[in-house]
Amino acid sequence: MAMPVQRPHVGIDVGKFRLDIATDDGGHQSIENTPTAIGEWLDSLGESVRIALEATSHYHLELALEAHRRGHEIFLINGYRLNRYRDSIGTRAKTDAGDARLLLRYLSREIDELRPWSPPGKAYRQLQTLLRRRATLVQVRVALQQSLAGIPTLKASLQRIVAQLKQTDQLIQKHIRQCLKEAGWEADAKRCQAIEGVGPVTAASLTTLFHRGNFRNSDAFIAFLGLDVRVRDSGIKSGKRRLTRQGDPEARRLLYLAAMQAKRQPAWEAFYQRHVARGMAPTQALVALARKLARVAFSLMQKQTDYVPRIPCGET
Repeated sequence: MAMPVQRPHVGIDVGKFRLDIATDDGGHQSIENTPTAIGEWLDSLGESVRIALEATSHYHLELALEAHRRGHEIFLINGYRLNRYRDSIGTRAKTDAGDARLLLRYLSREIDELRPWSPPGKAYRQLQTLLRRRATLVQVRVALQQSLAGIPTLKASLQRIVAQLKQTDQLIQKHIRQCLKEAGWEADAKRCQAIEGVGPVTAASLTTLFHRGNFRNSDAFIAFLGLDVRVRDSGIKSGKRRLTRQGDPEARRLLYLAAMQAKRQPAWEAFYQRHVARGMAPTQALVALARKLARVAFSLMQKQTDYVPRIPCGET
């Protein structure tokens, strides 16, 4: 009986400017993170391989898309899991070449537990790019306002800069609405925005992420957002509960801000206060509310139903 042929494995540490590549024959090389260099390296492979990459904000995307297009199997490894794996095998040094070898080892030994990556659709990529660029714009605006506040001689200049940044923000949001419409996701965004506390940008983010994959249930969606809780209990000792923080950090930020708005609304005030009364810190209660808002949004989009405003306790 013929044995199945094992596809070669490759681990790649992705940086903004360079890619460090480790192969299972012990080889190592470093190339520029540019389309031309990536294409030349893929041309040199000659056969289909399995490639492990650590997920980054977007620096891995050119490589992942092009390698997938050419028939290679891609595995995106969560950074937290990779760090825990590094600790578990006692690796002390952390270098780009070492991370490439670590990714290779993780892929080779955990392949049966990993799921191949599939590229997102065009609409998803466009919307994610717009949402991330807007997040950067907002960060810059806030930083400038905080840094230059209180300097009278710069007040007029600061006002002009902030006004220009706000205009750019509005332009980005216009492009977001257009992308939602072209993708046929406009109705889902409106469903999400009907939830108390959820604004148009948060609704766009939730809609975009919902359409990234076929989620089994709301728990899977919450895990994809990184709002699920990691539990560490042993014997009679109960460890701290922390968010896994996988997935898109901007989506979590937007949901947290939505929760801050929602807790002031009659529909969600009791939910927030109930969690505080149980001993949660305000931040924890807001995270719980953000998680609830995401679950409601998921249900609306999954069932294709419109939001029915919540009736506060004690009202009819």
